[in-house]
Amino acid sequence: MKTKATTEKDSPIVVGLDIGTTKICVTVGRRNGAKIEILGVGKAESSGVSRGVVANIQKTVNSIAQAVEEAAGQSNVDIKVVNVGIAGQHIKSIQHRGILTRKDDNEISRIDIERLIEDMYKLVLPPGEEIIHVLPQEFTIDNEPGIKDPIGMAGRRMEANFHIISGHVSAVKNIKKCIDNASLEVQDLILEPLASSEAVLDEADKDAGVVLVDIGGGTTDVAIFHEGIIRHTAVIPLGGNIVTEDIKQGCSVLRNQAELLKIRFGSALADENKENEVICVPGLRGRDAKEISVKNLAYIIQARMEEIIEHVYYEIKSSGYENKLIGGIVITGGGAQLKHLVQLVEYITGIDCRVGFPNEHLAKNEVLPKSIYDELKSPLYATGIGLLIKGIQAEEEQEVIEVKKGEKVSVKQLTEQGYKEKGLFKWFKDIIKDGNEIDDESYLGKK
Repeated sequence: MKTKATTEKDSPIVVGLDIGTTKICVTVGRRNGAKIEILGVGKAESSGVSRGVVANIQKTVNSIAQAVEEAAGQSNVDIKVVNVGIAGQHIKSIQHRGILTRKDDNEISRIDIERLIEDMYKLVLPPGEEIIHVLPQEFTIDNEPGIKDPIGMAGRRMEANFHIISGHVSAVKNIKKCIDNASLEVQDLILEPLASSEAVLDEADKDAGVVLVDIGGGTTDVAIFHEGIIRHTAVIPLGGNIVTEDIKQGCSVLRNQAELLKIRFGSALADENKENEVICVPGLRGRDAKEISVKNLAYIIQARMEEIIEHVYYEIKSSGYENKLIGGIVITGGGAQLKHLVQLVEYITGIDCRVGFPNEHLAKNEVLPKSIYDELKSPLYATGIGLLIKGIQAEEEQEVIEVKKGEKVSVKQLTEQGYKEKGLFKWFKDIIKDGNEIDDESYLGKK
C-alpha cells in the first residue's frame, strides 16, 4: 500500500482535492484527537470545469497543479495521493437489495460484508454508466430485519439494502485523466454531498433526519439522512454562477462586477431591502457610472434562488422523507453565505433551516496563519474539509492483515484476490499476526 505522506507524527496525513466549478481547493491534514488538524490549504481559480464536470482538461490540470503547489508549500508535505470529489448532473442514485448465503452460521465478519458489497458492483447499468459508491443501509440476518452493524453476529443468510450511486464513465475518466496529468494518484473518488455531510453534520443530525444542501458555483448537491443512514442523493445543475449570469444580464454589468454585487450587496429576499438604496457601478471606459437599485438586485437573485430551492424541495418530496426531517435543512457551500437565504428556504419548504459550518471538526491550529484558519470555517470549504475527513476515516477503517513475510494486505484486497485465485487463503492459514486462522471455504466460498 502506498504511503500518503510522512511526518514525525504517527497519524497518517491525507489530502482532499475539491474540483469545483468556481475554485479548485486542496486540503492537507491529519487527525488530532477527535478533530482534524489542517496542515495546509491551496486554492486556485477553476476555469476548466462547468457545472461540476471537467470541460477542459489542460486548464483543470493547471489549476490543480497550482493548488497542489500552494498546499504542499504551506504544509511541507510531498503530495502524491489525493481523495477527489465528484459531482455533476450525471450523478444518479438507486436502491438495490443483495443476498449472501454463507456455508455455516459462524460469526459474520468484515469479509462477508465486503463480499456482499462487491456483488453490488456487478450490477448491470445502462451503457456509459459506472458505480461510484455502494452504501449499505440496513441488514437482515436470518430474517431478522433492521440491523445496522452485523459484524460479530451469527447467521447463515445475510441480506442488505444498498444505496448505489452511479455516474458517467466519461466524467469519471476525465477527472482521473486530470489527476494523472497533474502527476497525482487517486486514492478514492467521493461524491461531494457525502463529503460535505461529514464536515457539517453530526450523528444526532443524521439520526433525527436531515437534508444537506450544498450550494456550489455550478451545482447544488442534496443528501438526505434518516436514522443515521443515507436515504437519497441528487445533484441539481444550478448554482451560484447562474445567479451571477442573471445579475450580469439583468443589470447590464460585467461578469466580475456582477459577482461583486452578489457577494457584497446580494440578498435572497427583496422585501428585506429598502426602496431608496442604490449602488453606483463604474461604467466602461469613457462612459458614465451606472446606478443599480439594491431592491432590484435582490429581485433578480430571489427569482433564481427560488428555482433552486424548488428543485431541492422536489427531491425532498420524491424521497418520501418530507415528514421525517426533525433536523430540518442544513445549507452549506459558497451559496449559503447569501443574506436572507435561510428565511427564503423556510418560507418555500416550511422546514426549519440553518447554515452548516465546518468549524466543529477543526482542531486549533498554530501552523496556519490566523487569517487562513478563520477562512476555513466558512461554508465555502465544507466539501474540501469533508473530503479530508472521509480520507482519514478510510485510512483508519482499513483492516490490515500482516503476513510473516512483512507484506500487508487489506481485507478488501483479500476478497478481491480470493475471487480471482482459488485457494489463495490456504497460503494465509496459520500465519496471521494474531494467530487466528482464515478459512477460505467459510469466508469466501468456492467460486
